[in-house]
Amino acid sequence: MKKLLFVAIAILFSTQLYAQILKPVKWSYGFKKLGKGEAMIFMKATIDDGWHLYSQTVKDGGPIKTTFTFPASAAYTLIGKTIEPTPFTRNEKVFNMDVSFFEHSVIFQQKVKLKTGQATVKGTLEFMTCNDKQCLPPENIEFSVAVK
Repeated sequence: MKKLLFVAIAILFSTQLYAQILKPVKWSYGFKKLGKGEAMIFMKATIDDGWHLYSQTVKDGGPIKTTFTFPASAAYTLIGKTIEPTPFTRNEKVFNMDVSFFEHSVIFQQKVKLKTGQATVKGTLEFMTCNDKQCLPPENIEFSVAVK
């Protein structure tokens, strides 16, 4: 009977460990008003140690690059493209190419022109993250930032 109980507990424990989902990147959002009806939207990725998030500039044939998509809005217009700081770049054997990425944290920025005094800036981001042992499937996340 003790053996059966031990096996049942072991199976339950192992399925709980297997069911844990890795989420090595956490996103947060904010804004800063710039004057002249403009604002800067900030999309910050906090990246767990040992993991990296890919740049927006990864070439075809590599990992999925980070991409921001903003739907058309009557409340604001985009000014330029989403900008990022200078990433690390190294050759990754898995992809057989130089790949640009970020570690620890990175803040992406998108300037917008508000058509009224305030707006809710909505968007979708797609990203992929890897460590030295594995890559996780790409994720799509919707976000919104209330600019007041």
